[in-house]
Amino acid sequence: MTNDCWNQIGVGGDRSCPELKTFIHCRNCPVYSAAGRSLLEKEVPSGYLQEWTDLLRSSVGSLNRVAPRGTISVGIFRLEGEWLALSAKTIEEVTQACVIRTLPHRTNNIILGLVNIRGEIQICISLKTFLGLDTPDTQLQHISPVVYERMIVVEKDGSRWVFPVDEIYGIHRIHPDEIGNVPSTVSKVQETYTKGVIKWQDKSVSYLDDELLFYALTKKLL
Repeated sequence: MTNDCWNQIGVGGDRSCPELKTFIHCRNCPVYSAAGRSLLEKEVPSGYLQEWTDLLRSSVGSLNRVAPRGTISVGIFRLEGEWLALSAKTIEEVTQACVIRTLPHRTNNIILGLVNIRGEIQICISLKTFLGLDTPDTQLQHISPVVYERMIVVEKDGSRWVFPVDEIYGIHRIHPDEIGNVPSTVSKVQETYTKGVIKWQDKSVSYLDDELLFYALTKKLL
């Protein structure tokens, strides 16, 4: 069982741990360091390598093919029961879910905290909360029998954000003519940032307006 005492009696909890007098902060404590090493040393989940092999094979094959004129590339991912897409140009990296360091005295429930992405500290947000998608869908159908949470790093015009996703498909190429109008059944919050709907694998994927999304995130959170 994982000892997450830092969230119980440490800086993330009630601060009753007597070791705080010595180490000041949990990150200086050997218990915290040992927990971090255990995460790095644990075995790769069953099916993880095969999943990424298939995903990379598909992506490389897509890149090697000559793109039909006029098509655009989008990254498709899932938040709760909603499938969403963003312009592939904004997706900088997809990583495994990593530890989120919460910020003290945080009042904004959209900002989850800070994450370490390849040695750089980035702001991690809850895109599902920002879009109002916090209601789980019990009728959910996965695109893969092996589903892992991921984190997506997005960047546009110098603004960079990281957010967790419940599932990711990868890159998909579409023609602008395939983007349909936003139906009235789309939630008002999501509709604000959705510029169209893509039909994909018998699913309706909300194509997010990256210009408006990045503008709103920067304006509201920074």
